[in-house]
Amino acid sequence: MTHDGRPAVVLVHGLWNTVNIFWRLRAYLEDQGWGVYAVGLTPNNGDIGIEHQAQQLKIFIEGSLASQQPFYLLGFSMGGLVSRYYMQRLGGLHRVQRFIGVAVPHYGSVLAWFRWNIGGRQMQPGSSFLADLNQDMEQLSVCRPLSLWTPYDLLVLPAHHCRLPIGEHRRLPVPTHNAMLWNPHSLEAIAQGLKV
Repeated sequence: MTHDGRPAVVLVHGLWNTVNIFWRLRAYLEDQGWGVYAVGLTPNNGDIGIEHQAQQLKIFIEGSLASQQPFYLLGFSMGGLVSRYYMQRLGGLHRVQRFIGVAVPHYGSVLAWFRWNIGGRQMQPGSSFLADLNQDMEQLSVCRPLSLWTPYDLLVLPAHHCRLPIGEHRRLPVPTHNAMLWNPHSLEAIAQGLKV
């Protein structure tokens, strides 16, 4: 818990990213009094499966937060799929108070057809990985998922694949995929989502 009793916020980056992509979001949330943690996943290029990155997330959480401490989980892009695997398959649901998915390819991206490593294959529309994760997504309802997406996303194609059919979703007027982590519209939407 933070000093005022709020749960911590754990940030999970996406493909090719490092924790540095969260610098503006992290500063913004810390200025509002949130305790923020960001996990660095390696390798970050899709050469290992999303399920193995989820194991890294689990190890990070167990090493960074007190046992059974509840927290909020924010996943960006592929990091949202890593987060979902952690919650749906590795027992994280009982600890996550709210899941915020930012520009997450819940139903894949056609651009993944041009990536031939395992992470790329897992993010292809219709992949067995996504089919498995989506067939019991209803269990995510307990962590009140919030999907944030922009119709101008050119990395998740089509952009509406960022919308989960459960929980809340907000379409934001943000010009690019990565700007979803620093555009003022996104920062405000994330902060509002954490306060609910």
